[in-house]
Amino acid sequence: MSGTTVPRIRTVEVFRHDRPHETDEAVRLLTDAAREAGVELVFDADGPVRADICLVLGGDGATLRALRKHAGTGVPVFAINFGRIGFLATVDREDLPRSIEIALSGQFEVVSLPALVADGRSSSERFAINEISFQRRPEINIAHLSYSLAGDWVARVPCDGLIAATPAGSTAYSLSVGGPIVAWGVKGFVVNVIAPHALSSRALVAAPEDVLRVVNDGADPVDVVIDGIRTGELAAGQDCEIKFTPDVVGLAQLPDSSFYRRFREKLLQLTS
Repeated sequence: MSGTTVPRIRTVEVFRHDRPHETDEAVRLLTDAAREAGVELVFDADGPVRADICLVLGGDGATLRALRKHAGTGVPVFAINFGRIGFLATVDREDLPRSIEIALSGQFEVVSLPALVADGRSSSERFAINEISFQRRPEINIAHLSYSLAGDWVARVPCDGLIAATPAGSTAYSLSVGGPIVAWGVKGFVVNVIAPHALSSRALVAAPEDVLRVVNDGADPVDVVIDGIRTGELAAGQDCEIKFTPDVVGLAQLPDSSFYRRFREKLLQLTS
């Protein structure tokens, strides 16, 4: 897994998760290190920031939020894990001074992550770094969804929903419902049916140029959920087209990082 390097760091946007008291010590160390290095810090900005990197002090949720904000900006995201698993994290928090030094000095590489875009709209609520899912509502017994790839009908399945996941997202929601793990760098995306009422239904990995079309064949609407956020609904009879878009945002990685080593280490946390 290779990537590009980062020039001199002058301005850093800092994201923290929703338990900021857990990162107070990290903020103190970061502030001291930034002052010494002549780096400006911008904390929790709502709007655009002209930063060289975005530094996350949090878990995968905060990292995902930072990745979504900086999609298409060229600003890489460097994440120090303060969550449970931290599959998207650049480093864990055990050695904070060294992690901060790496971030502020640019001693890391940047790997490009793709996104999935719904209905051709690149606005933030319609693209996904991890996944786009179509989910039945709790009051509905079952959803009836069909989908096609590259114009060819694939399946119509009674189910609880359907997930389209990027390689980064293949280790998130899609994995939890039995989907395949796809290494970062693979050009393609996962299509995975949630709790299918059909023995023949299987998850598959689609080619990057293949457009996914999902149709709600049922009588009730299903929720459209993008990176864990409900963004709307797919009404009865409606369809949604999803396209794979490469190189949308950069995630910082240590030079000796490996997807497979990361997966092995993080998987052990999941099973412990």
